Amino acid sequence: MSEAPCVLGVDFGTDSVRTVVVDVRDGRILGTAVEYYSRWAKGLYCDPLTNQFRQHPLDYLESMQVSIRGALREAGGSSAAQVRGIAVDTTGSTPVLANGQGTPLALCPGFEENPNAMFVLWKDHTSVKEAECINHLARTWGGEDFTKYEGGIYSSEWFWAKVLHVIQEDPAVAKAAATVVEHCDWIPAVLTGLKDLQRLKRGRCAAGHKAMWHPDFGGYPADAFLAKLDPRLVPLKASFGTETWTSDVPFGRLSAEWADRLGLSTDVVVAVGAFDAHMGAVGGGIGPYQLLKIMGTSTCDIVVGPRMAKPEILVKGICGQVDGSVIPGMIGYEAGQSAFGDVYAWFRKLLAWPLETLLPAVAAEKGLAVNGLAEAVMERIISELERRATELPAEETALIALDWINGRRTPDANQRLKGAIAGISLGTDAPRIFRCLVEATAFGSRAIVERFRSEGIRIDSAIAIGGVARKNQFVMQTVADVLGMEVAVAPGDQAVALGAAMFAATAAGLHPTVEAAQKAMSPGTEKIYRPDPARTKHYDAIYQEYLRLGAFMERT
Repeated sequence: MSEAPCVLGVDFGTDSVRTVVVDVRDGRILGTAVEYYSRWAKGLYCDPLTNQFRQHPLDYLESMQVSIRGALREAGGSSAAQVRGIAVDTTGSTPVLANGQGTPLALCPGFEENPNAMFVLWKDHTSVKEAECINHLARTWGGEDFTKYEGGIYSSEWFWAKVLHVIQEDPAVAKAAATVVEHCDWIPAVLTGLKDLQRLKRGRCAAGHKAMWHPDFGGYPADAFLAKLDPRLVPLKASFGTETWTSDVPFGRLSAEWADRLGLSTDVVVAVGAFDAHMGAVGGGIGPYQLLKIMGTSTCDIVVGPRMAKPEILVKGICGQVDGSVIPGMIGYEAGQSAFGDVYAWFRKLLAWPLETLLPAVAAEKGLAVNGLAEAVMERIISELERRATELPAEETALIALDWINGRRTPDANQRLKGAIAGISLGTDAPRIFRCLVEATAFGSRAIVERFRSEGIRIDSAIAIGGVARKNQFVMQTVADVLGMEVAVAPGDQAVALGAAMFAATAAGLHPTVEAAQKAMSPGTEKIYRPDPARTKHYDAIYQEYLRLGAFMERT
């Protein structure tokens, strides 16, 4: 362990929290640790049949403490004494209703086991109806369209739809709530011991992309607009203030309580929080006119570009455009796919049904020892499907699929949409279906690129980070072929947490700007996938079939 200053990047994902200890001079990761949410792992407070996904705040607090201590322990030596800053990123929109001190209601007496008093995870789709109400009102109420900087279509995955759903479903929670706090804003408040809502620095990223904040509106949507949705939204909004902050700004310093819990100094600077995709874009090396894809269970696609002359170009059907949400001084554009790796995981689970349901019973009847056979086969399904799909000639692609098995995020959010596969025959086998599903996810990526370009936003190249990007070569080559452009893959599994560390270094004054931190701490490129011109031409024709199938499914 060197004696150079270091920072912590803390990345709250869907299932776990990851911490990295990073040398600010060159971005070397000195220690890392992952801790899974114990309650979430048990499936508590969730109901997949109704698309309810809630997380208890104690999962975040307990896992964060273990993860940070574990990363510092792995870094060894005097690592704790060298820490100068912390930045956190989280999933989003993941809001919670809270009391007058900003404490989530699930941490208050009487609400400990109430899912409506917990964080409403990004992929919770219980508020589809409420999102439709917001979209209808935005177009008919006669005033400003507050969705225009959100792509013009408000999603059930976002802040106001979730809040509206909770307060209308649960009067007790609605009565007890004094404010609403995003996960990425709550963690810095916890670490700094902040209890005064008036001093809470709400992140520009979360507020702009999910809560319809914009300086042209003087802050959040007008009281008159919110009151038409539900009058109870108005006092909640009043608790937010009107300002937001970019994540290169200090939120405060580590409180004595948390300094003691983590073994750190109270001089440690805590940065303003942001969403994982936006900090991850910085960690992945994003620059102007580049598309950065965070490729995991879903994708989040980020583009940055210079500020434009007024009036600003409004990109329809994306997940918002916000000045400073990624790199301060640039417009950050967000898009994404509601399912990517989840598409392949669904197909694997479908194929594995006999292993999970029949094999144990058959083995017991026959007196056979299974000894992990099902698990071993499960682990090999995707890799073998990839190998077989790669061997299929391109001209044999007779199947077309839609990647909307978890709804569609971009372009034009619609969580009611479903997936589809067309062209099945008696000769269709598992590798062919897998291949068409991979092509469908790549076509979904292309639809996002084409929407940006059609709206006047340049995209010159692509960068990919995340588990799919580093592990699935067949998928990545297909994406490059379908997009018809190079896709660079950033090295390492910690690009998102590394991005948070870059913001921590900037907020702590160890680098003058985010760009300077990015230049000094970036790990470079691990691999570049280059499109094959012949396959790109082939996919140009198949993509048109994908669009036609999509249009048909939307009509029906």
